Amino acid sequence: MRIAIFTDTFTPQVNGVARTLQRYVDYLERKDISYRIFVPKANKHQLYSSEIHRFKSIPFHLYPECRLAIPNVYSIRKQLESFHPDLIHIATPFNIGLAGLYYGKKLGIPIVGSYHTNFDDYLKYYDLQFMSKWIWKYMRWFHHSFRKTFVPSQDTRQELLRHGFTNLHIWSRGVNCEHFHPISDPARLKKEYKITEPYLLTYVGRLAPEKDLHILMETAKRLPESIRKQVHWMVVGDGPMYEQLKAEAPGNMTFTGYMKGNKLAEIYASSSLFVFPSTTETFGNVVLESMASGTPVVGARAGGVQEIIEDQKTGILCEPGKTDDFVQAVSQLIEHRMKLKLMGYEARQYALGRSWDTIFDALLFEYEHALVDHEYSYA
Repeated sequence: MRIAIFTDTFTPQVNGVARTLQRYVDYLERKDISYRIFVPKANKHQLYSSEIHRFKSIPFHLYPECRLAIPNVYSIRKQLESFHPDLIHIATPFNIGLAGLYYGKKLGIPIVGSYHTNFDDYLKYYDLQFMSKWIWKYMRWFHHSFRKTFVPSQDTRQELLRHGFTNLHIWSRGVNCEHFHPISDPARLKKEYKITEPYLLTYVGRLAPEKDLHILMETAKRLPESIRKQVHWMVVGDGPMYEQLKAEAPGNMTFTGYMKGNKLAEIYASSSLFVFPSTTETFGNVVLESMASGTPVVGARAGGVQEIIEDQKTGILCEPGKTDDFVQAVSQLIEHRMKLKLMGYEARQYALGRSWDTIFDALLFEYEHALVDHEYSYA
């Protein structure tokens, strides 16, 4: 199979979609599957290779970690005609995605796509609710021509069905359990960051309004004093709220900035508990990474996160936006050390069954079905 992928976000950009697609490309190379991927160019030092084709881009105002590309349509057509893909996979609905849609139709190449981000959910955080109707209208039009649209969770699937989408299929997410594992030396990490409290509570993710970080900050401040004295918070990530959150933070909170690789894995594994209040996740990759590290999660009963956490077994689900629920959940687990340890064990066991190879194998199987359906539709 020869696969052409179109996406407006890719490494080194920092978000779940970019990281997932990088893992997918790594998988295709290991499996010796031919591919071409069309992506934005994030800086002048990035050159295209025979497989990765980058185009000039500018930051996206509402989401600077993503880029708005200026695709060279002549180059794209030339590459597609030379490569002869069996299938096009479009991951984003912006400029590069539109170019993939246009040439897929023009050249008669079967198209599938994926839906990764609840843009509509983001609108209220930026006072842009008036755009909701038009975003859904555009997204329905954009996905209408796809043989299949892949979504990461049942919650997202139900949301899209309510808005008139069709041909929806689950493409879940995996985790590298060799990289993210429970083996750690918390004392070393605590010494590095001058942490003296026995329990480490962690958040990993973009520091932006749509992550409901006001709940995280309120939780940190409203914990009972007996609990507050025992915990230290680590906020891992970057984004437009970084300076504001740091200025408002209590004394037992450390901001690390963006982390990756072994350092990120060490932070997960050294943590006692992962706290994630976001209600806008279509999946929640960081939740699964924490669980693979043997660290249970206190998260919101919303979006894809609620499908990863098994309440009272691998973590605790709280009512979205309810600070009191988060305070109670954190306090309960800090007060019951054995329950915390058992949840960490169960979280690791769950993650062990979610390998990336299994996830990507299933995606290729869905591709095969899309091609068969395409052939039958012209029989």
